[in-house]
Amino acid sequence: MKQRKILLMGVSGAGKSLIGQKVANNLGIPFFDGDDYHPKENVKKMRQGTPLNDEDRQGWLKTLNQLFIEKQSLVLACSALKQTYRNMLAENNEDMVVVYLKGDFDTIWSRHKKRDDHYFTGERMLRSQFETLEEPTRDEAIYIDISKSVDDVVAQVVAALNVE
Repeated sequence: MKQRKILLMGVSGAGKSLIGQKVANNLGIPFFDGDDYHPKENVKKMRQGTPLNDEDRQGWLKTLNQLFIEKQSLVLACSALKQTYRNMLAENNEDMVVVYLKGDFDTIWSRHKKRDDHYFTGERMLRSQFETLEEPTRDEAIYIDISKSVDDVVAQVVAALNVE
């Protein structure tokens, strides 16, 4: 089986977890949600509505990089908002493919308001993600428009990956 190391990136609420799980199932490889690997201190900050800074993310990104190194194939959902974060994740993972789930603020905010029991809440937190976001170039990532249905987005991701 061909090795597949897929980073599904985007701001909170872009659908990384839902779409990532479905893509992984479709490809027959494991799915990991980067949110599950945040240290307790990060989760506490986010629950309080405090955006994470670069320092907060360092240990978390190192843990996620280790996942990429240890697994032969995987889909990892991770915001990876800055180029430096993506570079950390790609370290020793030259086969990593980045899929960018792109959506506008209004679309994603409307989805955010429907979420239950997620530690990432509030318009201010989402705005901070858009302000932090350094979009990858189209040479660095596969761009996927998330304004369509979940099934359509999953189909687009799988089709794009199968072209790789």
